[in-house]
Amino acid sequence: MSRDPIRKAVRQLARLPGIGEKSATRLVYWMLTNGDTIPGQLAEALADLQETVTECSVCCTITTKDANPCTLCRRGGRDEAVLLVVEHPQDVLAFERTGEFKGRYHVLHGAISPLDGVTPDRLRIQPMLQRLQAGTITEVIVATDPDVEGDATAMYLARLLKPLGTRTSRLAHGISVGTNIEYADTTSLARALENRRDL
Repeated sequence: MSRDPIRKAVRQLARLPGIGEKSATRLVYWMLTNGDTIPGQLAEALADLQETVTECSVCCTITTKDANPCTLCRRGGRDEAVLLVVEHPQDVLAFERTGEFKGRYHVLHGAISPLDGVTPDRLRIQPMLQRLQAGTITEVIVATDPDVEGDATAMYLARLLKPLGTRTSRLAHGISVGTNIEYADTTSLARALENRRDL
């Protein structure tokens, strides 16, 4: 094990998603040459994350320990009958940016992926089922990613929710707005046909 602090920092940064060894090396040297306070400030910010951040006790998104339940769960005026289920906390932010969804959220923290060791019991499915027991939710919108893992998760949830009599829907998938059909990939075209609607 190397005692070189630069190598150690590069190895740790390279563990982050989307950061390879070259990018990690570039970041470490940038921090070292652009101000002696940056590494310390970064370390302090990361330590604060570990000490102050937790999962929301209601929707399972990320929040701070002194704001639990999270801001969205505490906010009034939202539709209590509709629950939007997403894979990751950042998905909640994406939907909030649209300004279109006015219901409640639930974060699974992943998608079913047996090859990666992610089984249903590793997701936040039980807290979701507990929320449904209150009887105020009439529709669950499954907004998992349009990939194999997201589809597997959506099908699993649909089977799980069917006996409860809760309406379960899935986000439509297909061609992105502004995409020319000739440039669309075959999967997107197939989904667009499958999810077509009446005019």
